[in-house]
Amino acid sequence: MNPSDDDKAFEALLDYLKRSRGFDFSGYKRSSFQRRVQKQMHLRGVACYEDYIDYLEVHPEEFVSLFNTVLINVTSFFRDTAAWSYLQEQVLPSLLQAKPANAPIRIWSVGCASGEEAYTVAMILTELLGASEFRQRVKIYATDVDEEALAQARHATYSQRDLEPLPTGFQERYFELVGDRYTFRADLRRVVILGRHDLVQDAPISRLDLLVCRNTLMYFNAEAQTRILSRLHFALRDTGVLFLGKAEMLLTHTDLFTPLNLSHRIFAKVPKLRPRDPFSGSTQTVEDTVIGQLSVYTRLRELVFNTLSVAQIVMDKDGKLVLANALARSLFGLHDNDLGSPLQNLELSYRPLELRSRIEHAYGDGRSLTVNDVARYLPDGAVQYLDVRFTPLQEDGDRLGMSISFTDVTQYHALQTELQRSSQELETANEELQSSNEELETTNEELQSTNEELETTNEELQSTNSELQAINDELHQRTNEANQANAFLQSILASIRAGVVVMDNQFNVLSWNKQTENLWGLSSDEVAGQSFFSLEIGLPVDQLSETIRRCIAGADQLESSIDAVNRRGRSFRCHVTCNPLIGAEQVRQGVILIMEEVAA
Repeated sequence: MNPSDDDKAFEALLDYLKRSRGFDFSGYKRSSFQRRVQKQMHLRGVACYEDYIDYLEVHPEEFVSLFNTVLINVTSFFRDTAAWSYLQEQVLPSLLQAKPANAPIRIWSVGCASGEEAYTVAMILTELLGASEFRQRVKIYATDVDEEALAQARHATYSQRDLEPLPTGFQERYFELVGDRYTFRADLRRVVILGRHDLVQDAPISRLDLLVCRNTLMYFNAEAQTRILSRLHFALRDTGVLFLGKAEMLLTHTDLFTPLNLSHRIFAKVPKLRPRDPFSGSTQTVEDTVIGQLSVYTRLRELVFNTLSVAQIVMDKDGKLVLANALARSLFGLHDNDLGSPLQNLELSYRPLELRSRIEHAYGDGRSLTVNDVARYLPDGAVQYLDVRFTPLQEDGDRLGMSISFTDVTQYHALQTELQRSSQELETANEELQSSNEELETTNEELQSTNEELETTNEELQSTNSELQAINDELHQRTNEANQANAFLQSILASIRAGVVVMDNQFNVLSWNKQTENLWGLSSDEVAGQSFFSLEIGLPVDQLSETIRRCIAGADQLESSIDAVNRRGRSFRCHVTCNPLIGAEQVRQGVILIMEEVAA
């Protein structure tokens, strides 16, 4: 299968998992996720993704095993002890001191796996607050997507090995021995609320003081991490704290979180600025004031119009000039006798800008029209730049006229030209800096990705090590059982007064008891694995060949008596009994010879 077909098949598997079980793994890092899935496929003897989809359809119980493999539930109490100590001694006391007395304390443990992390937070806060205040004020929300891991967390029972990282005295104060397992205190466990939560799809828990999300983000790609971090930012109070794992640094999300201690991956939320309400306040504008006083202060209206810093003219609906303020008269050489004249008769109608077509355009649209950077050439050769704004004047839908304003933007234009020149000079430097910055960001992202991959691999190795440890414990137990059985068998053989030899189907000696050593003078170590027929002893073994072969072929107990010489050289009559060695499923695996001295 070529790579493109393999990618399509893998996407089909992701879609199947989402449709059939509600797990959306599209945001997980592709390389890590594929590696874990392929490990599970190898265990099941499945070669390709299409066959694995068929396997999941036929064996629905496989989902549990697959999710346990993909969701690497590697965790422990006080994992990274130095970071937890810093949180307990430096961060949480300040956070608690800043809260009002008896105010609730809300904590969220994301990706809690089998619960060790959430119960670690519970123990730390109990140490700081005392058990009574802890039960009254604290709520710890512990979530994960793995239902099996959540079931373990709800039971809160752990082995002696699981409790090894606990500080001195914590085991006695917070755990009760039930059988061979240790259970977290029930009165404190009620404070921890466990539930399934998908970071990619589900809404976050809000108003949090502390958010613990350790070595969870590293399984997601950059896009999914950005979405998740935005949700975590929303979930925290402005004074809240985010506690991440050692592989997660947030170097590219400084707008959301700022480090309190980067080495321990503890971050403070960066509050979002809330814009001021544009409708708050009751200050009245200059225009509102003027309009409110038009009927009373007509002369004031004229003075204000004439003293505007913007040249402005007004025409009636017939296109006649009716108003022109002082600046407009000065700028365009207008006089009192020009008032009442049709605009088309004035030089202003076409210089510096053709006005009539724009007036008709503004009337047609029924809204203001602005023409920017209109050049006006002055007699001294200088150039003046104007922004010309056409504003239709209407009342109750009736056209009353047109207001045209001319804003001098010459200085702005000059500044813009200078700014453009400066911008061009800075552009090269900026591009160089941008290029360097992009290279650094790329390098940083590669390092971050490599670090996360290494941490993922480390957790996979820890998971594999735990599995190997369990297998080793089981093998050790079976070895002990085998040793006990072997010792029991040897004691039986030693108790038999006759010589006993056990051999396999190839006539190799498997067992040689003490009485046999006394008869023939060879120890069990000397004959172990040797062919019985190659032994040089006082028993004529070639005379037993036919009897042994018949017994292996299917005969039951066979007996014979032959002359023999013991290890001391004494001749005697030896009675030999040959019995088949029966294994599992009644398969003959060899023979058992019993040799006894009989009276002559």
